[in-house]
Amino acid sequence: MLLQIIITVGLVLFLGNLILNLKTIKRPRLDSKVPDPAPMVSILVPARNEEENIRACVESLQKQDYPNFEILVLDDNSSDNTAGIVSQIAAKDKKVRLLSGTPLPEDWAGKPFACQQLAKQAKGSWLLFTDADTTHAPHMIRSTLEIAINAGASLLSGFPRQLANSLPQKIAIPMMYFIIMSWLPLWWMQSSKANRPSLAIGQFLLFPKDKYWEMGGHEVVKTRILEDVWLGVEINRRGGKHLAIDLSPVVYCNMYNKLSDMWDGFIRWIHSVAALSPIALAGLLLAGYLFFLVPFYSLWNELVMTPTPHEWRPLIFFQVLIVLAMRWLSNSNPKGRLLSTIFHPVGITFLIVSAFYATAQQLTGGGIRWKKRIYSSESGVQ
Repeated sequence: MLLQIIITVGLVLFLGNLILNLKTIKRPRLDSKVPDPAPMVSILVPARNEEENIRACVESLQKQDYPNFEILVLDDNSSDNTAGIVSQIAAKDKKVRLLSGTPLPEDWAGKPFACQQLAKQAKGSWLLFTDADTTHAPHMIRSTLEIAINAGASLLSGFPRQLANSLPQKIAIPMMYFIIMSWLPLWWMQSSKANRPSLAIGQFLLFPKDKYWEMGGHEVVKTRILEDVWLGVEINRRGGKHLAIDLSPVVYCNMYNKLSDMWDGFIRWIHSVAALSPIALAGLLLAGYLFFLVPFYSLWNELVMTPTPHEWRPLIFFQVLIVLAMRWLSNSNPKGRLLSTIFHPVGITFLIVSAFYATAQQLTGGGIRWKKRIYSSESGVQ
């Protein structure tokens, strides 16, 4: 009975945190104004083997209603037709430039090195790093830049709308944002004038150019596989303001089309948490199992395995309802919301299993695979 009370109290606290996050987080507005004068924004897209996504990404960026921007795409040694597609677009639009990436140094992770090369070629006073598997609403620059300027942000990032076409995508991908929005007190991190840490998402990173280079650019995170989170940490360490917003009205991402890519992505994410703090990862695993999976196991046990109901059965029903309500509220994609909610036990199990696998890889010194590159422990990439 004590365990059921602990789980219930914990879930109520997580629900309260989620509601506060959803209520206070900033969102881009359609009626945002263009700054006068409008600073130049350099949109920087690292692309490695992205022939399936790059055209939609660049074409959505071309349609921005902001008057002063450029689009730079770096072909990061792709083995497919990524460069050819961008070259065709660039031939018809002077705002689009294709850059060819140089070979990856041994002491760099791939994405930080690609982003560093892009930043060196950028002309704008604002640098926007975005992924090749994203698409953007026409008012994206205008609306996010207004928030960044008004807030005095040294880094603006946030949470795009995660599109999902396949059943595995709809089940697993929303789990990452569910965990973030449920556990992190973003409302507290961003409510004070004090510069508290927040969370950076690599699908969208907007910097004032001077703040980016004062930090040292991506070189300060060159050994990090999860470079986006560490960029937020570096900005905060230097006294800069880091703002995370709800980007779902203006940025859409279709990541991990294949189940194998989704597995590698989860492993990459959890491996980086393990590298930061194995104890923290163990605590997260325990909490995830206890609060987000045990209620469903208890419900199954009560309804199927136990002939006589326990006195805490109503409490278990209440726990399950809280978890399902949190899953529903945290998912910004209306098309995948129902399935991700119904299959929550499968999604959280997938996350826990991948966490155990990533931990085993960390303990045995195994490499991490990402974008057809393998980073071993000897590489120094974390």
